[in-house]
Amino acid sequence: MTYLFISDLHLSPDHPRLVRGFLALLEQYKNSNTQLYILGDWFNAWIGDDDSSDWLDQIMNELQLFTESGNRIFFQVGNRDFALGQKFLDRFNGELIPEVDYLTIGQLKIRIEHGDALCTDDISDQKFRKIIRNPFILGFLKSTPLSFRRKLANGFRKKSHQANQMKSYDIMDVNQQAVKHALSYANILIHGHTHRPEIHDVHGKKRIVLGDWRANSAEILEINLEMTNQELKLKTWVY
Repeated sequence: MTYLFISDLHLSPDHPRLVRGFLALLEQYKNSNTQLYILGDWFNAWIGDDDSSDWLDQIMNELQLFTESGNRIFFQVGNRDFALGQKFLDRFNGELIPEVDYLTIGQLKIRIEHGDALCTDDISDQKFRKIIRNPFILGFLKSTPLSFRRKLANGFRKKSHQANQMKSYDIMDVNQQAVKHALSYANILIHGHTHRPEIHDVHGKKRIVLGDWRANSAEILEINLEMTNQELKLKTWVY
C-alpha cells in the first residue's frame, strides 16, 4: 500500500498546467493501492459544493476512475477551500477528515493538518480564520447565491495577497511552540500552507512541510509500511 501526501495545489481554470499535473498524478498512482491525502488548498478558491463549473468535469471523471480502481482519497480543508464539504467528495467516494488527524503507518505515528493553525504569530490571519470557520457564518455564506460567493472569494484573495506583502517572512511561518504542542502525541507532523517544503528535525521528531504546486513541479511525500523515520524524504513530482 502507498500513502501519498500532497497539499497546496491551488487548482483553478486559470492554471491548466496544474490541473494536468494533478491528473497525471492520479494516473501514475492509480494501480498502486494508494491512499491519497490532500492536506488543504486543493483549489485556489472553493465557493461551495454546488459549483458545477465545466473545468471541474475532467477532474471529477479522473477522481472517479481513481477510486473505482481501489484507491481512497482523504481531504482536509485549507484556508482557500474551507467551504469544501462531503457533498462534493461523495461524487467520487472521497472522505472529509478532521482539520487535525492522526495516522499510524507501520511504526510511524503521524499528525496531519493543513498548517495555517500553526502560524499563530499571524494574528490577523488567525482572527479571520476563527470568524470564517464559524459554522453559523459558513452556513450563511453557503446559502447565498453562487455569483455572490464568486465575487466574495475574489475579494478575499486580493485582500489576502495585499496583506501578505506587508507581513514579515517569520510571521507567516509556523510558531515553534505550536509545532512542539502538535508533536505531543506524534513523532511526525505533516503539513502544507507555508509553501516552504522541507523536513525539519524537532528534538528527534520530524516536521515535514509539503510544497505548493508551482509552474513545473511540487514536493510531495510518499510513505509505505516498511519505512522508518529516517527514510522519509520529499519527492519532486514533475509535470
